[in-house]
Amino acid sequence: MTQTHIFDVVIIGAGGAGLMAALYASRTARTAVLSKLYPIRSHTGAAQGGIGAALGNVEEDHWEWHAFDTVKGSDYLGDQDAIDFMCQEAVQSVYDLEHLGLPFSRMSDGRIAQRPFGGHTNNLTGKPVRRSCYAADRTGHMILQTLFQQCIKNQTLFFDEFQVLDLLIENGRAAGVVAVEIATSELHVFQAKAVIFATGGHGRVWEITSNAYSYTGDGVALTLRRGIPAEDMEFFQFHPTGIYKLGILITEAVRGEGGILLNNDGERFMERYAPHIKDLASRDVISRSMYLEMKAGKGINGQRYMLLDVRPETVNKYAELDGRTRPDGTPYRVTDQEILNKIPDITDFCITYLGIDPVKQPIPVQPTAHYAMGGIPTNKMGEVVIDDQGTVLPGLYAAGECACVSVHGANRLGTNSLVDLIVFGKHAGIRAAEYAAGVDFQPLPSDPTGPARQQIEKLSVGSGKEKAITIGREMKAVMFDHVGVFRTAEGLHAAIEKVRELRERFQQVRVSDSGKIFNTELLNTWELGNMLDLAWVTALAAEARTESRGGHAREDFPQRDDARWLKHSLAWFDGQSVRLSYKPVTITHYIPQERVY
Repeated sequence: MTQTHIFDVVIIGAGGAGLMAALYASRTARTAVLSKLYPIRSHTGAAQGGIGAALGNVEEDHWEWHAFDTVKGSDYLGDQDAIDFMCQEAVQSVYDLEHLGLPFSRMSDGRIAQRPFGGHTNNLTGKPVRRSCYAADRTGHMILQTLFQQCIKNQTLFFDEFQVLDLLIENGRAAGVVAVEIATSELHVFQAKAVIFATGGHGRVWEITSNAYSYTGDGVALTLRRGIPAEDMEFFQFHPTGIYKLGILITEAVRGEGGILLNNDGERFMERYAPHIKDLASRDVISRSMYLEMKAGKGINGQRYMLLDVRPETVNKYAELDGRTRPDGTPYRVTDQEILNKIPDITDFCITYLGIDPVKQPIPVQPTAHYAMGGIPTNKMGEVVIDDQGTVLPGLYAAGECACVSVHGANRLGTNSLVDLIVFGKHAGIRAAEYAAGVDFQPLPSDPTGPARQQIEKLSVGSGKEKAITIGREMKAVMFDHVGVFRTAEGLHAAIEKVRELRERFQQVRVSDSGKIFNTELLNTWELGNMLDLAWVTALAAEARTESRGGHAREDFPQRDDARWLKHSLAWFDGQSVRLSYKPVTITHYIPQERVY
């Protein structure tokens, strides 16, 4: 028998955005959080480097500088009103986290410590500025711990290991969700006045990724199937420093602390591509630079990777050449112990997975699929927008990586993922609770679990000729090869046709496990269906955009084309075809210009 639960606000996802939304919604509304993971295992915990906020604790900084860097980082595709809002709110949001108990790293006078990050600059001089607020290299982990404890204090109800399968919409309003309890395979209906999606990204679509196993794009796939468009799906960020072949992220903070990228000739190649801020250029710029070096035969030992060197002798050598100083004006020099103190987890990763001690040996790195700039369209209050006119679907909200505000545009600035989730998670929670206080519950459909049940049953009727694991591997390979750092019309067409074929073959997959208790085969197969849909939408949107901008780099269209393409894409998906349309970018006072570092 299906169980029905009734709440004012239901939040799907217990990462940073979901917990931030829950913290604020639960202050005035009866709130539930559904997560397919235990909350503190959410992928926010993997965020290492910090939160960007113009506190100005170490040196002069202003939120307007942060906003300009974000606009520039977005390759001028970010909506500037939302960016201004985020950068203004970031400062107080960091102090709010501090007051909630987050153990930030400190300066000697007790203030929150800050360090440089890629693309963050003093707008007057163009030099790197210390803006990232951090807790060693465990910032995301500390956010999860802090917010989860505060939500428990607020008596938020958590439904852990519940996979949401369907969104309920009645009379043009959100009415709740349907979820399967992983431990029992029982379907549950969660009736709600307001629903917030905070389900994270979809990096598992690609072969080499920094993303957790759970990052399968569930929220965007679910809303697409309910007639809600996905925005800017062609833009996906490849972080330049993932561990070679594994994708495990080496945080940008390593370069912030003085780490240098080297090619096979021992050359600091970023001096050629970003002469002003070199190894602290924006992520898309560095990823493309690495691929160009490898294409020129300068990968390490002819392979597709570079070296990230954070050995003190290297850091000190280039700090002297760059004239880098400490906040007190003394020359910047580091010791082995200082490096270990600032990146303890990274050191453990390198020793565990590579057998390399990073203070003694360079780290092999390659670009890795990292972050979705596109997702569910929202405004800056987290309300889901369903067309190019700004029309809101009442009662439906999204925040974090699954949402597209858009503050990241074509390329996200480092540290802004955590800024995004604390700012927009907060406001989505506040707005959802306010909305819930003023409306009645929408009636449920006559058979609310019907579509979800059909999805599950469909996975048991295939011929069994195809294996989900085989289809998944082929999808990841073709997406990494053809919808990766560099793209061409020929490669994109091949990817579209391949994903189309894989989607057809997916219909013949049959789940062999008929058990009810923790049927992970069933859930993994369902998630593969989500990823295939998103891969198809991504490749089609990328094929249509005949320019290079941010994370979307076309070898056959190498220039940015503001005259034709200074606009957001919107993709509608009916299960059989994708329809694309476009809407303008909001530009206030940052006029698009050439993007150089």
